[in-house]
Amino acid sequence: MDIRELVRRALEEDVGAGDLTTMATVPADRLARGVFLAKQELVVSGLEVAAEVFRAVDKRLVLEPAAGEGRRASGGTHLGQVTGPARGMLTGERVALNFVQRLCGVATLTRRFVDAVAGTRARIRDTRKTTPLLRALEKRAVEAGGGVPHRAGLDKAILIKDNHIRLAGSVGEATRGARAASPDTLVEVEVERLEQIEEAIAAGAGMILLDNFAPAGVEEAISRIGGRVPVEVSGGVTLSTVRAYAEAGADYIAIGALTHSAPAADISLEIAAI
Repeated sequence: MDIRELVRRALEEDVGAGDLTTMATVPADRLARGVFLAKQELVVSGLEVAAEVFRAVDKRLVLEPAAGEGRRASGGTHLGQVTGPARGMLTGERVALNFVQRLCGVATLTRRFVDAVAGTRARIRDTRKTTPLLRALEKRAVEAGGGVPHRAGLDKAILIKDNHIRLAGSVGEATRGARAASPDTLVEVEVERLEQIEEAIAAGAGMILLDNFAPAGVEEAISRIGGRVPVEVSGGVTLSTVRAYAEAGADYIAIGALTHSAPAADISLEIAAI
């Protein structure tokens, strides 16, 4: 789904048949300027979506970003301004802020994890635990925060997880089946126990995902793998533990919280007549 369609649906949900309050209180010819104001330290993402919101409401509304995608901003920073008809600005205000606050929140949390593993080889990845229909935007926000997006959908990569393994019969069966079906596609295999690693690599795994391992277990697993394939870690990793996983030698650390638990950034849109 493209941005315009997402914006259309969001406005349809919020505005419905019309903005009753604005139409009743604001003169039709009133012009205004609105400033997006960061009220906390954050990483910028999503201003282009806000611009699309305002264009969809009234093509005369123009948003000029003052901060680029991925830029760090401190509290009190002006992120951008929108100018044009006041009625349209008020009507699009909440939808625009919802997008920007959500996406800045994802980018900001991602940056915290990225900063926490600075100096190691580990790279922070997202997962498919995204808000329905917002995946592309949320994954872009992860990139803005310095993270590395994982597969965008089930048709983009092969990741064999525990349920696939149980239904296929074993790690080896699942991996061999995937390799046979898609010989040119990287096959990543999730393992829950050290003894599954050799079976997965022997069957053709191109990457190992260590699920719910403690840092010491990750270190042992990486020693056994010996650099034959890249290693990803997932499962319950937090800001307080991510550094230990990175120092254990993981190439990638997948964190669902980047998208399923990121708090919205505190941003306001201060509007005044001009």
